Amino acid sequence: MQSNYQLIWFRQDLRIHDHAALWHATQTGPTIALVILSPEQWQKHDDAPIKIEFYLRQLQHLKQALAALNIPLITVSVPHWQDIPEFFKNLSQHLHFQYVYANIELGVNELKRDHDTQALLNRHKKDLILLNDRTLFPVASIRNQSNLPYQVFGSFKKTCYQRLQHGLPQCYPSPETQPQISCDFSSLQETDIEALQQHYTAKLPQPYIENWKIGEAYALHLLDQFMDEKLINYKNERDLPAQAGTSQLSAYMNIGIISIRQCIQALFRQQQGDFIIQSEGQQTWLDELLWREFYQHILFDFPKVSKHLPFKSTTQNIGWRNDPIGLEKWQQGQTGIPIVDAGMRQLLATGWMHNRVRMICAMFLSKNLLIDWRKGEQWFMQHLIDGDLAANNGGWQWCASTGTDAVPYFRIFNPVSQSQKFDPQGDYIRKWLPELAGLDDKSIHEPYAKNAVKSLNYPAPIVDLKTSRVRAIETFKAYLH
Repeated sequence: MQSNYQLIWFRQDLRIHDHAALWHATQTGPTIALVILSPEQWQKHDDAPIKIEFYLRQLQHLKQALAALNIPLITVSVPHWQDIPEFFKNLSQHLHFQYVYANIELGVNELKRDHDTQALLNRHKKDLILLNDRTLFPVASIRNQSNLPYQVFGSFKKTCYQRLQHGLPQCYPSPETQPQISCDFSSLQETDIEALQQHYTAKLPQPYIENWKIGEAYALHLLDQFMDEKLINYKNERDLPAQAGTSQLSAYMNIGIISIRQCIQALFRQQQGDFIIQSEGQQTWLDELLWREFYQHILFDFPKVSKHLPFKSTTQNIGWRNDPIGLEKWQQGQTGIPIVDAGMRQLLATGWMHNRVRMICAMFLSKNLLIDWRKGEQWFMQHLIDGDLAANNGGWQWCASTGTDAVPYFRIFNPVSQSQKFDPQGDYIRKWLPELAGLDDKSIHEPYAKNAVKSLNYPAPIVDLKTSRVRAIETFKAYLH
């Protein structure tokens, strides 16, 4: 068997265009692709079945795209990440390779996995080459004047703007078709991707599959559609859950069907790639992308957020309530607060929830119910198709006032006011709470105000919003002062 192949180790980056590790590998020499599936590790990380199913469907699509480039794809299962270094040791007995290329992943477990893999490969005179791909700027490259990581988004954003003014990050060229490789991988016990995917598909209602199409071409179509049709009104419509005003790209970015560089390049396409902001929609979406960037950098610079710890250590001992009944009612969308219940039922029905409603639901759990934010963070991860540790943790810690640059503990969303402001006609609520569909636009936000709950077969509120707000403020105040 020919020696000195390059391995491209795909992880959360299932595409062939604008792919840092793939491009560098193919520039070095004949390349073989590798995917390591770890179902037990997915379970440890609370990855949602819909997210896994989406990943496996895209993986089959990637296999076809690589085959067109004469790049064979090896797919194997290694139950736990701690066993991956040993897998590479065994792999080297079946396949002669010199370099393993991969895009860096930023969680503490992912970094340890790669550190241990690199150490083993180095002992065998091989190397793991990690490249920046998930973020616009390499981790540890955005620093304040004291050469420390930013902890406030506004300052982080300002520095990012300055970097972007010197030039937008460029997309990598697509790899060229390489000469055909003739290899026998039968000794590697490859995993049947389609069979594994069908295992997860069987757990999901059919609408899940229909709502989430796969493929780079489709993701780029969504991006172009957003730029052409939605960006102009994005600032005003992004917070309206009844409107399809967001990009719907989060699931595609999360497993790398589309890259952050492709998004930035599309955002400034009309300016021929120059960093010139010409609309409110353009600036608002850029800032949303930079919030994503911020939380990715936080994940790397402050590993404790990967370990179920609050960013603010002063909030570690907050007296969270033990309320399993309240937690279950929140999980199932039975709290008696329509906007909260609509969001939670949307999550259960589709594997996705509008971002504004995520904030409302998270703050209701962590403040009004005073239930530990980590229980909500876990529930979201177990059900979201776009579940991402950095963004999910960052969002939950923001709402719970435990995170970096988080909302002050005394600033608590009133979910009824939020509902009235962002879903004024109640269209979003009617869609997900059909039992309230017959109410007028005013009553639908708080049907219990007119004692209509019994006839509507809708639960009364499980908590009083005013008294629970006071309770949350007093609890935080007692632990922080």
